[in-house]
Amino acid sequence: MKRSLTTIGFDADDTLWHNERFFRLTQTRFTELLADHAAPDHLTERLLAAEKRNIGHYGFGVKGFVLSMIETAIEVTEDQVPASVIRELIESGQEMLAYPIELLPHAREAVEGVANTHRVILITKGDLLDQERKLAQSGLGDLFDGVEIVSQKTPDVYDTIFRRHGTGAEQAMMIGNSMKSDVRPAIEAGSWGVYVPHGLEWEIEKAAPPRHSARYRELPDLGSLADLVRDID
Repeated sequence: MKRSLTTIGFDADDTLWHNERFFRLTQTRFTELLADHAAPDHLTERLLAAEKRNIGHYGFGVKGFVLSMIETAIEVTEDQVPASVIRELIESGQEMLAYPIELLPHAREAVEGVANTHRVILITKGDLLDQERKLAQSGLGDLFDGVEIVSQKTPDVYDTIFRRHGTGAEQAMMIGNSMKSDVRPAIEAGSWGVYVPHGLEWEIEKAAPPRHSARYRELPDLGSLADLVRDID
């Protein structure tokens, strides 16, 4: 009998381990450093606008975030931002790149639960060195049959990855916390898309759920993933 699923793709940040909370902590520090120049809400709006502008230049990850904070600091102070503030922002980014990895509940069990019966692929966006560091520290690296660190997650990217590592998107599943990057484009490519909400969601990654799709699923956490895979298979 032909199996419905041969390949399982996992997102990394805020799907397998914590990530967004470190950005939130650094953003709070950013608003504190510039409190004399603008209100926190205004700073948050300006920073988000800078991040959106800069994704095409810097991609996703800590380095682009730090550069966007520095750019916003220069703008809101009308080129008068103290060098000490820029230094603190750089140091905050360096701290983010050194935070220890903390797995989310059921992350290891979820990957192990499907690794013996399916090809398991890690598909993540972000800075190459940082993502490699996090994967190495996670202790999950040996469970994956392949690792793809990409600049964008589009239907074409998923189609290419699932062809390279499996039997194509139609027999693949993508699991992640981002509706915009993990779920919708994977479904558009022809695979199953499983949304596992994290609780902290980056504004840029928000999108409406594709509830019209027969291949859309939502789980409260990774603990019930193995049951879902068995049901589909």
